Amino acid sequence: MHMSWIARAKAAGARLVIFPELSLTGYYLKDLAADVACAADDPQLAPIAKASVDLDISAGFVERSADAKLHIAQGHWSGGKLIHVHRKVYLPTYGIFDDGRYFGPGDRFDTYRWAGGTTGVAICEDLWHVSTPYLYAAAGATIVLAPSASPGRGVAEGGDLGTAESCRLMDRFYASYLTVYVVYVNRVGHEDGIAFWGGSEIVAPDGTVAARAPEFDEHLLVGEIDPDLVARERARNPLLRDEREDIVLRNIAGRLGLPFDRRD
Repeated sequence: MHMSWIARAKAAGARLVIFPELSLTGYYLKDLAADVACAADDPQLAPIAKASVDLDISAGFVERSADAKLHIAQGHWSGGKLIHVHRKVYLPTYGIFDDGRYFGPGDRFDTYRWAGGTTGVAICEDLWHVSTPYLYAAAGATIVLAPSASPGRGVAEGGDLGTAESCRLMDRFYASYLTVYVVYVNRVGHEDGIAFWGGSEIVAPDGTVAARAPEFDEHLLVGEIDPDLVARERARNPLLRDEREDIVLRNIAGRLGLPFDRRD
């Protein structure tokens, strides 16, 4: 399935194709997680690496780290090579979610560069923690990729899907106030009795929706990212420029009882 969608994305002229959380394995793995886990350089992933010669690919898999821990991971392949792996940090264990039972958490939010610019990855629950996109934006990211496996739940005012309304509000808020592109890529279809609602979207740093996929239908969503728009929005809305990371760090260090010595 990945090869088919990669071919379609290539035909559409895409520079990067992004798949949702755990796209290569399915989300509700439970006790099967260890059976499908592999190292980031495992030969099983070689076809994805090979396909990335033509366009960049971001896909989700279960990573078995060198210390034999299992992680929900999102890899970015470019030019035939794996250039970045993000391990999901926040593992939900509420409602229908049980990530923390089967997987170990990541411990960092690192940015990386590709042709589209400096980028950070926030896998599903990662994005629900405001510190995640903040850390990326403070580190110079202009794009936040958000692969997700979000099931549809609840009804919002006006009859809209509650989950969709919450996610879209969150995407617009982060994009506007951090002046970044938020690329939200959600799973669609049914698995183990759970319905994933899709609705992927690209939200620009001025808060406008550059592209949005329909809900509950498979769809190749194609949109453009404009680095110049990021620059214009950051000049017009210089919140990041004026951010006081030292004050944030001092307050956090104080709450944790850690010493803080600012060095210019």
